[in-house]
Amino acid sequence: MRAFIAAQDWLTVVQLPTYAPDLNPVEGIWSLLRRCLLANVAFTSPEHLIRTVRQGLRTIQYRSDLIDGCLAGTGLALTAA
Repeated sequence: MRAFIAAQDWLTVVQLPTYAPDLNPVEGIWSLLRRCLLANVAFTSPEHLIRTVRQGLRTIQYRSDLIDGCLAGTGLALTAA
């Protein structure tokens, strides 16, 4: 891979840490779910867990301020291409 990258003058590669939750907005979404809907729940079945996670994701989906906050927490920004 290094040889291929070196042969491409148009390609810029940035090495990121192997685990960087602070750069991943999805970690913020999971944090919201864990603090609210998933907190202190004994799930009775995998289906119960799936239903609860889907319900939480639907709730967050309609709260753009929460999603924006998770993105802002990473220091990254969406830019129009």
